[in-house]
Amino acid sequence: MERIPRTGELYRHFKNKLYQIVAVAAHSETGEQLVIYQALYGDYQVYARPLAMFTGEVDHVKYPDVKQKFRFERVEREELAGTDMEKKRNEVAEASKKEDVAASITEKMVIDSEIESSPTRNEGVASIDEAVNPKLMAFIDAEDMEEKYNILISMRDEVNDYLINSMAVVLDVVIPEGEISNRYEQLKHCIRTKQRYETLRMR
Repeated sequence: MERIPRTGELYRHFKNKLYQIVAVAAHSETGEQLVIYQALYGDYQVYARPLAMFTGEVDHVKYPDVKQKFRFERVEREELAGTDMEKKRNEVAEASKKEDVAASITEKMVIDSEIESSPTRNEGVASIDEAVNPKLMAFIDAEDMEEKYNILISMRDEVNDYLINSMAVVLDVVIPEGEISNRYEQLKHCIRTKQRYETLRMR
């Protein structure tokens, strides 16, 4: 039975690189399921790979020394506590206010080389027009949670899954799939919670 990745889950590639699941999308032409996932190292690029390939086993003939059974294996966040990988993850959230991280979320999205020959674009990857939404950029650059909250309120009538997912990455939180209105309220709650923590920390 295929293991279906879920948004926000962490997976380790058999070459010991860590990734976070962005979404499982459907190919706009073929309907094939694609896993959209982001590297938690380097330029934090976003990739797409067919679900069957993502969940497949390692070719142990080609890689006889690899102990990992599957190409990607899920990692619990608790396992990473105190490790360099967890520190890197925390650095991503802290650096998300900067434009270079905004670019990595949007303009640096690339298709994995194993499906690079496909003539069509994934609908799971945002268009550049959507990526450069000025309010999203303002949200990323906001100085504090109060400012982020006010920007989110101003976006109520235009918010969509892509914007919610992007803002969730900035906040280092996971907003489960579901109705847009429910996801929007959950994101508001997350910001308010972080805002209270921010206020207590400054006292």
